[in-house]
Amino acid sequence: MGQSADVPAVAQEPLSETIEKPAPYDEKLARLSEILGAVHYLRNLCNKDGEREWRDAMQTLIDAETASEPQRRARMVAAYNRGYRSFASVYTTCTASAVAAESFYRNEGATLAVEIAARYGN
Repeated sequence: MGQSADVPAVAQEPLSETIEKPAPYDEKLARLSEILGAVHYLRNLCNKDGEREWRDAMQTLIDAETASEPQRRARMVAAYNRGYRSFASVYTTCTASAVAAESFYRNEGATLAVEIAARYGN
């Protein structure tokens, strides 16, 4: 005899690697991502040769933190882009205030990176 048509389908549990659990430092990581985006924009605005190191640092951070977590990855990328665009909408040329903002954000980012590593990291 064949299988009954009214046998309920077995619900599949999601695979463990598709379940994303936020890290306790995700808010700080989002802020760091935003800072990296801002610094990348400002450094390139004021450096006629351009710099890739800030974008590359962000890519390395994203790859290390979100290898199998597409939603966390998307949040970090969005934060980076938000930081980049927030300054792109204000500064179109390198000014003294752009240089000051870059220095301030770079210092904040360095402090934040040290705090995250000291409290949560390796």
